This record gives sequence, C-alpha cells and structure tokens, in this order.
Amino acid sequence: MKSLFKLLIITVSYFGFAQETPQNFSLQEAIDFALENNRQAKNATLDIEAAKKQKWETTATGLPQINAKIDYQHWLKQQVQLIPASAFGGPEGVFEEVVFGTKQNVTATATLSQLLFDGSYLVGLQSAKVYLEISKNSKEKTDLEVRKAVINAYGNVLMAEESVSILENNIKILQKNLDETTKIYENGLEEEESVEQLQITLSSVQSNLNNTKRLKNLAYQMLSITLGLDYNTPIVLTDDLENLTVKNILQDGIEDADVKNTIDYRIAANDKTSKELLLKLEKSKALPTLSAFINGGYNAFDDQFVFLDSDTRWFGSSLLGVSMNIPIFSSGMRSAATQRAQINLEKAQINLDETEQQLKLQIEAAKSDFILATEEYENKKQNLNLAERIENKNQTKFFEGVGSSFELRQAQTQLYTAQQEFLQAMLDVINTKAELETLTNTTTKY
Repeated sequence: MKSLFKLLIITVSYFGFAQETPQNFSLQEAIDFALENNRQAKNATLDIEAAKKQKWETTATGLPQINAKIDYQHWLKQQVQLIPASAFGGPEGVFEEVVFGTKQNVTATATLSQLLFDGSYLVGLQSAKVYLEISKNSKEKTDLEVRKAVINAYGNVLMAEESVSILENNIKILQKNLDETTKIYENGLEEEESVEQLQITLSSVQSNLNNTKRLKNLAYQMLSITLGLDYNTPIVLTDDLENLTVKNILQDGIEDADVKNTIDYRIAANDKTSKELLLKLEKSKALPTLSAFINGGYNAFDDQFVFLDSDTRWFGSSLLGVSMNIPIFSSGMRSAATQRAQINLEKAQINLDETEQQLKLQIEAAKSDFILATEEYENKKQNLNLAERIENKNQTKFFEGVGSSFELRQAQTQLYTAQQEFLQAMLDVINTKAELETLTNTTTKY
C-alpha cells in the first residue's frame, strides 16, 4: 500500500508539472499551431466535410431508392354496404345489408423508384459542387484571418514584454537618480523641487508599469485563445519584436497582386455563380419530370390475428409504372420567379464589380500603410537614439549643477515617449504587413 501511495503521488505530481510546463512558440510555429487548433479554423474544416456530405446527399436523390412498408388494419366495426335484394332474386325496392372483407388484414410492399429526368436535379448537382467550393474558399478566408489574428496577438505580447522591460529599467534609473538627488538636497546643495520633480516622474512611470503588466497578461490570454488553447495556458514566445520587424522589411518587395486571385474576389464570384444556378433552377421548373417505379407486395386477410402462423395464406402482387409531370400553366408564377432570379443575378454581377474595385483600393491602401510603417520605423528609431542622447546630456548637466530638474524631467518624458513610439512603430510594421498579405493571399514564412 505504501508503494502504491508513493506511485500515486509521483503520478499526480508528474501530471501537475506537465500541465504547468509552458509551450514555446516562434511566430511561424504559433501560426501553424493555430491553423490546426483555432476553433474557427476547426469549424471551417468541418464545414468542408459537411459540404461533401451534402454533395453526396444531393447526388443520391437521383439514384435508385428502395422503400418498404408494412400496414396492419383491424376493423373495430366493419363498414356495411347496401345492395338491392333484386340482384339475388328478392323483391324490388328492398336492400340487403352486406359486409365485405375481413376484420383484419396486413399489407407488405417494397418499392424501387428511379428518377429518369428532372431539370432541378441537374441544377442541384451543380449547386452542390458550388457549395463545396464556397466552403473551401471560406476555409481559406478563415485561415488567412486566423493567421493575421495570430500575428497581431503575438506582436502585442512582444510589445507588452518590451514595454515592461523598458519601464522597469527606467524605474531603476529614476530610483537611482532620486536617491542621489535626495542626498544632495539633504546636504543643502539642491532644491527640494528637484526631488519632487523626480518623484512625480517616478510615480508616473510606476503607474504606467503596473498598467502595462496588466495589459501583458491580457495579451497573453488573447494569444492563447487565438491559438485554440485555454486562455490561461502558460506560453513562451521565442521570437523578438525587432527581429520580426526587420524580417518583414527585408522580405521581397511588394508585388502587384491580381485581384481576381484574392479570396474575397473568389467569394464574390461564388455568389454570382450561385445566382446563376438559381436562375437555371427557376427555368428548369418549366421542364417536365419523368420517374419510374416497380413494386411488389403481399396481402393477408382474416377475421383473427393469424398473420404470424405458418399456414396463413399470402397473396402476392406487383406493379410497374412510369410517371411524367408536365407543367402547363402557373398564372405567371414561374415567369415572375425566373425574372426575380435574373434580377438577383444582375445584382450579384454589380456586387462582383464593386468588390473588385474595393479590393484594388484596399490593396493600394494596405501597401501605403506598410510603406508608411517602414518609414516610421526608421524615423522612430532615429528619434529614440536622439532622445537617449538628449536625456543622457541633461542628466549629466543636472548632476553637475548646470541643468535644472525641469529640463531633466522634460528630457526623460521625451525619452519615454520615444521608447513607446518606437515599440509601436515596430508593431505597426508587422501588423500592416500581415494586413497586406491577408488581402493579397500571400503567406510568407517567418
């Protein structure tokens, strides 16, 4: 029992440790993982499987169908028929009460039916193929959106991590400056305002750090959900924000994309194709339908329930038939439905043209945003270097007694702003590139 108890403790401890072990992800690993495990991506995959089943369901309606049926009837009180008595040699004007048939009967039949021609069935087969294509395009669209969401969430986590690191370093430097300034003030060589200025700056940065830590936790949770994990799953990111930024900038130049190859255009084209098929469907309703069937069955009759007995007599029957339904006159209903379908097709064509123009504009805007983001990155990087030099100079001047605390605080505030702007500039490069790739259906590797 002691050995079993120890084994149980070790097992529980192992699984508890395994559950707490963080998962490591590079950006590309995170994208690949999300495409398999993101909940929206999973549903899109299931939609494709459902479309395949629906395609076969539609196909099967035109294939042979076999149905069997068993009917049991028990007359609680049989119907009475009146027949003239003169038919049996009786007097005129007198009717005899007669009961036909037995109290109980069973009928068992099996029917084989086959659709020979139906215009709507042919349209249905085409529609099933289009529906499958729509599901595949929807899956591709979902994967692109999931990829973009992972990139955005991954970048937000990296930015939050960098922000926390920078703010903690700023606080460390500020605390050192405050301690040194306090000693100088206590020795009567500095004004109290200098200490207060540093206290204000330190308090502001500390508050910013606390908020950034909370945002970092939220960013991690958002990334976990995007990956398809539990929102509190511990994860570790192995890529670096600036390295990802440089990768995006150094990738091949932006090429002109063929709008007709984009997923949004193909989805709009699917809608037009669907409207074309609906028009065909309405037109096909004016065509005749032809079907055939053959059935066979057995009947048994008796006043008692003897249908399970081996000596019960069963009477067989069989029937072959062909049925044609010819639409002749519908008071203009089919014509109106056809015209309505034609109008919807014209609207779909207009929407397709509009989608093409909008996509061209969106792609150009995304290109402009990405170019601006790369330019801002270089600009903010230079500004950060300048702000660091200015802050270092003002710090030296302040402690040498030739600069004011106000000038130092102004330089520090300028530096902190430059730090955050540089982080945001790196994130903008990554996000605008992801937006451009989503619009143009390009998925470069990281």
